Amino acid sequence: MSRSAELRSARKDPSDQTPGVLPDGAALRTIQRRRKRVLRIGVVVLLVLVAGSRAMAERQSELHDMIEATGLFAIGVCIFGRGWCSLYIGGRKKTELVTTGPYSSCRNPLYVSNMIGAFGVGAQTGSVVLGCLFAGLCWMVFRNVVAHEEALLSERFGKAFRRYQNTVPRFRPTWFRWRDEEDLLCKPALFLSTTRDAMWFLVAGPIFEGIKLMQDEGWLTPLIYLP
Repeated sequence: MSRSAELRSARKDPSDQTPGVLPDGAALRTIQRRRKRVLRIGVVVLLVLVAGSRAMAERQSELHDMIEATGLFAIGVCIFGRGWCSLYIGGRKKTELVTTGPYSSCRNPLYVSNMIGAFGVGAQTGSVVLGCLFAGLCWMVFRNVVAHEEALLSERFGKAFRRYQNTVPRFRPTWFRWRDEEDLLCKPALFLSTTRDAMWFLVAGPIFEGIKLMQDEGWLTPLIYLP
């Protein structure tokens, strides 16, 4: 796979690490673990909110079905987007500055896919408001994570990353900047793993249907009604 020399990483000698400072790989793993913890807590909070609320649209109404269908479409976009991004990032996040494919129009397309999927999950309740709340939680978590990741990438790739940072938006896609590669070295295992993880978004449908049934039976009492 051909790439310009400026996008190649300069591997750092471990002896150059400042005492008490984690190497880039370890720092990224720490950030990712923190992100997962916050997301788990957020999911629990949102599940409690879902159990104590109900969509204003009736379950059998066309509006309710349309909101759920929109959510399923968003989840499908998320699954496709995560798999697509994995073809380009291919485990090279720590060793190369990837700026082609989806990364040429947005610096964090994988996180954008997750936010779209989070909206889809919330929309399975039949409420647009809950869909936006789910997506908003993801945005808040990822915004903090991205700030730390970008500091590490700036240190590792220097001017090349800062130039990329100044020309490509963090989350908002700009398709006119699209650049691709003639050849792409893919890692099937990573693609399958990333796509499989995204399938968990589909679990929201049955879970939320179960919550709706419990509300219908009177086992759960909704306290608020959301559009």
